[in-house]
Amino acid sequence: MSVRTACRRAGVVAAAAAALVAGSALPALAHVTIQPGTAPKGGWTKIAFRVPNERDDASTTKLEVSFPTDHPLAFVSVKPVPGWDVKVAEGKLPKPVASEEGEITEAVLKITWSGGKIEPGQFQEFEVSAGPLPKDVDRLFFPATQTYSSGEVVRWADEPKADGSEADHPVPVLKLVAAADDHQAGTAPSPSAVPSKQAGAVAVTASSGDTTARVLGALGIVIGLAGAGLGVLGLRRSRS
Repeated sequence: MSVRTACRRAGVVAAAAAALVAGSALPALAHVTIQPGTAPKGGWTKIAFRVPNERDDASTTKLEVSFPTDHPLAFVSVKPVPGWDVKVAEGKLPKPVASEEGEITEAVLKITWSGGKIEPGQFQEFEVSAGPLPKDVDRLFFPATQTYSSGEVVRWADEPKADGSEADHPVPVLKLVAAADDHQAGTAPSPSAVPSKQAGAVAVTASSGDTTARVLGALGIVIGLAGAGLGVLGLRRSRS
């Protein structure tokens, strides 16, 4: 086998391997996900359901997201998306849930976006503000159903596997993390604090420059007066 033939075969094998890796990575990138994927326990958060279009010959025309009923969110609001209609379905929970705000018997059960289009090769984000988030759980699941213009329906509702591998249609997950205390998180200097310090430094510099200018000005006046005096004396001497 010639060196050229061997190189060609190696190139073909490398290209095939790269295509295989890329093909296996694409489904992971095309899932319906929550952005950002984490939020502090007990707080409020704004999340976006990111919906990519996985099909080359159809558009996504509807998204349905179910909200947890075992850890319901007392307050939910949606951000309008141009070209899309939104419907928030509220209802009674299977059983009342105790919270710091009191007993919750009703909550948002599902939100549906429809009427718009996510074309092939595009994605759309649907934003929601919700809270307060529970403190006694580490994650919340939001099963989602994606409908295409072809009539195909894909349900993203598979919970994470015990072995850590990814499910075929993973459910959108919001991970809840401990809220950081103010003293632990640290406080960044306020925007106004930095300019004020810089302004002080500029003021000091300007003041120093002012003093120097005054001293130089006074010396100039003294030298000028001395020169004028010498000139007068020289004129008198020349006349005498």
